[in-house]
Amino acid sequence: MADTKTKHGGLSAKAKAFYFLVAFPCSCVAVSAALAGEAELYPSLYPYYAEVCALSQILKKPGFGAELRGESGGHSVIYLSGVCRKKDAHYPVLELCDPATPPDQQGVGISVNEHFKNANWVAIPGRDFFFGGALAPDARVTREAYRQTQERAKALGIYDGVEFQDKAFNGMPPGWSRADYKYEVSVSTDYAINFGRDRYCARMPLDREKMTKVVDYLNGLNDLYKDGKTEYVWNVVQNNCSHISHNALAAAGVWDRDPTGRFIGFAAFDFPVPKNEFINQLVRTNDLPLTDPLALYADPTARQSLMREDWLPTEPGALAEIVRARPENDLYDTDLHLIFYDWPLIEPYHRRMDAIMADPRYLDLRANLAYFAKLYAAVLADKKPLAWYVKEAGAAHGKEPGLLASIPEQRRFAAFYDRYYRYVAEAGAQVNAELAGLAPSPAAGTAASGTAGAGEKRRAGQ
Repeated sequence: MADTKTKHGGLSAKAKAFYFLVAFPCSCVAVSAALAGEAELYPSLYPYYAEVCALSQILKKPGFGAELRGESGGHSVIYLSGVCRKKDAHYPVLELCDPATPPDQQGVGISVNEHFKNANWVAIPGRDFFFGGALAPDARVTREAYRQTQERAKALGIYDGVEFQDKAFNGMPPGWSRADYKYEVSVSTDYAINFGRDRYCARMPLDREKMTKVVDYLNGLNDLYKDGKTEYVWNVVQNNCSHISHNALAAAGVWDRDPTGRFIGFAAFDFPVPKNEFINQLVRTNDLPLTDPLALYADPTARQSLMREDWLPTEPGALAEIVRARPENDLYDTDLHLIFYDWPLIEPYHRRMDAIMADPRYLDLRANLAYFAKLYAAVLADKKPLAWYVKEAGAAHGKEPGLLASIPEQRRFAAFYDRYYRYVAEAGAQVNAELAGLAPSPAAGTAASGTAGAGEKRRAGQ
């Protein structure tokens, strides 16, 4: 294949000029999590789940095909378990999987790309192919494996009906067709992710109803561009890949939506960044203040999720997994960076990353379930009367109007209070049943498989 060179890779480092922050490079290390070691266990407990992954820069070696050299802001993709690409649509459309769907195509990867013209995202069937291409887990990335993966992608028709921007073909050498070149410039960005990128993934369970909302949101995005009358325009601060992953979870009730298309003067100082979003999701899905009903009530999204859907974003099963690019690699450099956009000196994102890497409950499914079982039991054991919270809310605000200052607000909190403790009791019973049903861990008797060594922790948080 002829050589071409393209700058590619999600958020450009030039975006740092918009920030009064400091961005620090990070060399990723693999975390051999129990999540990875017991691959079939997680979907047996949670058939529907969303996995949002922050991806490192891409550094393709010269001399074979398109030369892709990305910035350290990285990229973001989503994997949705229990969701499939709609057959015979000839355009990216999602639906919940039919039970008859072949196992290797159950689940779908979602990637946003600035190359797209009449679509916001594309869908790649099957978790293994989305992340690993047409390669066995420990196989080397060779030229032949690269070609085979492209042929598999073409057979799947992942770009059927999708037009690329003209700029995506700048530098396309003679002899290439545009149809083939789409697949060439997209390896390790839209599919076969781990050929040339590290990934930081945050996984969370969803039920069928919430996953349907995610699917409807994503289909609605592509509906805007399908007929070609409106052109999709990617923008690092106004409409990037992390906007889509963030807002897909917002559709499920995880947090508030991050609006796209804001005035650039405002958007430039507050836009989602892949690796920051990795931390934000883990915090939201693991660390809401479950021991403090007043703090939960003060969170409008959490309050609404509980009262309308009997659910909170923090729940068992929200885990992190960090996986390096394929180390045996003929085509990609694997000394890769992914940055936080962080405040200098205090570095809250780096500190939070260190805490996550040090705590097995973020990385190991069994440790996570045990943590929540203990937490739910503690919440019930420490339950206080409703009147205590009303008094506490008033005392906390002094002369200022309190959270529960009005009688109607106190009545609303009373309903929340009853629903909350009922929810905790039910969630506690469920997680205890899940723990009781687990077979003995294959790693029993050894150090927790979800934790990295001290040197690994230090490097991952740099």
